[in-house]
Amino acid sequence: MRGENMRDVAIIGVGQTKFGRTDRTCVELFAEAAHQAMEDAGVTPKEIEGLWIGNCLGSHYEGIANIAPHLAWEIGAKTVPAFRLEGACSSATYAFILGWNAVASGLFDIVIVGGTERTLIAGTPYATRTFAMGDELYASNTGSTFPGVFASAATMYAKKYDIPIEKLREMMAHVSIKNHAHAARNPKAQFYKKYGDLKVEDVLSARMIAWPLTLLDCCPFTDGASAAILCSADIARRYTDEPIYVLGVGAASGGGLSRHEEYIKAISRIQSSRRALKMAGLSPDDIQVLMAHDCFTIAEILIYEQIGFFDWGKGAEAAAEGQTDIGGRIPVNPDGGLMGKGHPVGATGVAQVYSLVKQLRGEEVKGNQVTPVPEVGMTDNLGGTFASLGHIVLGRSKRRK
Repeated sequence: MRGENMRDVAIIGVGQTKFGRTDRTCVELFAEAAHQAMEDAGVTPKEIEGLWIGNCLGSHYEGIANIAPHLAWEIGAKTVPAFRLEGACSSATYAFILGWNAVASGLFDIVIVGGTERTLIAGTPYATRTFAMGDELYASNTGSTFPGVFASAATMYAKKYDIPIEKLREMMAHVSIKNHAHAARNPKAQFYKKYGDLKVEDVLSARMIAWPLTLLDCCPFTDGASAAILCSADIARRYTDEPIYVLGVGAASGGGLSRHEEYIKAISRIQSSRRALKMAGLSPDDIQVLMAHDCFTIAEILIYEQIGFFDWGKGAEAAAEGQTDIGGRIPVNPDGGLMGKGHPVGATGVAQVYSLVKQLRGEEVKGNQVTPVPEVGMTDNLGGTFASLGHIVLGRSKRRK
């Protein structure tokens, strides 16, 4: 993923549905997000040359597997080539990367990328089983679930860095408090106007899910869709006065947990983030806002360290000190993240892009906008138990060459 000889690519429009329970289908949800993105970009469906969509669970929950061509016709793009990507929770980020590649390589000039998912129709038992399919067969068949994996990560973290587990639980609670507070101000979030004033004790005393993680340490499944219009940077200003440029993308594969020597230092995230930053010609210190895959409170803390924002073993302390809140060293998830905004699996990656574009344009809702308006930001998207990682770096100016 070198990118030296690729064209610059810009995002000229974004769209996202409100996250939360809905009776609408995945096709209908994506149509809403796509039309928002096209209106934002000022493009017509006839100008779209290709479509890439993230969708993980549609074949299980709605009985539709070949969804991409139906989406193309639903949004008016009709006979354009259309592709569905499945990379567990990283599906939409992978759709974004392949759509970016099509424009950067010169194959197409304007494409649409995004994701769509309904999860809340599944119910907890079936959702638990199907989500576990994102792990390798041997782990999922022995009862390993995502809450269990990240509960184990929390106990590993506490032991490795000699932090009493109750103290670590309190530190993790600050991630939940921060992200729920941001979501409570975000009209697109599942938990809009809810949980905006949590205290540490509220998180610690919530229903235990997988010790030491309580319900408020966990992100919720949700329904929703997201979309972005990508185009060659040399035509971007025909459509908008404020294009947001794709500075770097990265992806990496981690396999199953048994293949990780130490999964609190997941090599897949380390490699993916480094690839994106290298393409952008940047370092972690240059990133001014991060949309992170906070599926659990401990997961966000691990992200801080694995990308390189904080030293190993210092992420929990950083969260507790407010260094990852707005006004801190590196604001993380000012849209509420997965924890407060919701996690629509196949749509999450481009939903992160939606929020990051809003930040870089200075258009985020009052109380959630980072000030001064950031110049550069990054998304972090995890699929499976560190199996599929994807990162996207965006900026207000073109990448360095």
